[in-house]
Amino acid sequence: MTTTAGVWTHVTSWADVEKMILPLQANEDDFWGWVRSQYTISSNMINLNNGGVSPQPKSVQDALFRYTEMANEAPSYYLWRILDEGKEHVRKKLADLLRVSPDEVAINRNTTESLMTVIHGIPLRKGDEVVLSKYDYPRMMNAWKAREKRDGIVLKWVDFDFPENDPASIATKYTSLFTPKTKVVQLTHMINWVGQMLPIKEIAIEAKKAGIKTILDAAHTFAHIDFSLADGYIDYMGASLHKWLCAPFGTGLLYIRKSEIQNVPAFFTEDPTMKNENIRKFEELGTRASTSELAIGNAIDFHNIIGIRRKQRQLYELKQYWTNQVKGFPTISILTPENEKLSGAIGFLSIQGKEGQEIEQYLFKHYRIHSTTIKHEKLNGIRITPNVYTTRYELDMLVEGLKKMAES
Repeated sequence: MTTTAGVWTHVTSWADVEKMILPLQANEDDFWGWVRSQYTISSNMINLNNGGVSPQPKSVQDALFRYTEMANEAPSYYLWRILDEGKEHVRKKLADLLRVSPDEVAINRNTTESLMTVIHGIPLRKGDEVVLSKYDYPRMMNAWKAREKRDGIVLKWVDFDFPENDPASIATKYTSLFTPKTKVVQLTHMINWVGQMLPIKEIAIEAKKAGIKTILDAAHTFAHIDFSLADGYIDYMGASLHKWLCAPFGTGLLYIRKSEIQNVPAFFTEDPTMKNENIRKFEELGTRASTSELAIGNAIDFHNIIGIRRKQRQLYELKQYWTNQVKGFPTISILTPENEKLSGAIGFLSIQGKEGQEIEQYLFKHYRIHSTTIKHEKLNGIRITPNVYTTRYELDMLVEGLKKMAES
């Protein structure tokens, strides 16, 4: 690895990274400067909507292009005979991040595909109850409403008043709805609208005691928050790898606890030679993007170089950096918890008398800051989501824009 005018160039090999990583660890600013240099982000826009989808570091883009070029030399040979062989290694690396068995992890396209597979496949009968939140992701709520209409199940809804700062109170909102008829509880680990995290372990343990299955939407916590499924208190989980893992667009994973796999049918026709308890039955889609799936491994390599604990801490501190500077303004409301155990990178704000869309448009017009409007239930504001490449200078621009708008 070389430097040009004091700036780190892109990764040339992971051996080079190992040579330079220890000196950089002694200086956090240098380390995060190197991390930023590995992304091909625009210098003419400040991207603070990483909660939707994250960019890939250059090493992941290069791997994807390399696999794509190889596949195009003879697609049916390289895709099905050569590249497909590498998928099991990627599966193992994903499983290691969750501390589970590779035989419990399927590679697919996103959280929606994962959770739809479970929601529509899990066996439920008329009168069975499902506990979920009014602030779950809309596609998941709509899927449950479809099952309610189709099968006559009963949906019981948890409500929130953000920010929720008491883990015990949050857990009680769910467990107080449990009855002998409750069969499933769905938990959104980090609520996408505001960045509120749930105490999933406490809720899932109580669910297990009552014989209730737990479905986890980890779209915003996988590769963002340090957590494990090794204790076995989560039965099903879905995640999008193009979010915080920064893997190729349209990659995701489905986790199902080994004993539960046989209870969920695959959407697509299964290989008749495959056992019903084989997690790979959920990957029988026909021709698929093996090139993107292999590049997931490169994203995991980059993620591990940073380290999940350092990454989680940095993302939390970036959120705190800008929220601490604007929370004193009387017209600005921050509805994301300050507690590190209940929040991460995502922050939500509203300005009194302003629509969320107004705030978003003002920031883009005057500061070229890309954010996203949030208007859902009792929320009307914008979501700000930095990533590991975001600088404090960029967040200073955000703070300046918010203060000027609030003062006006």
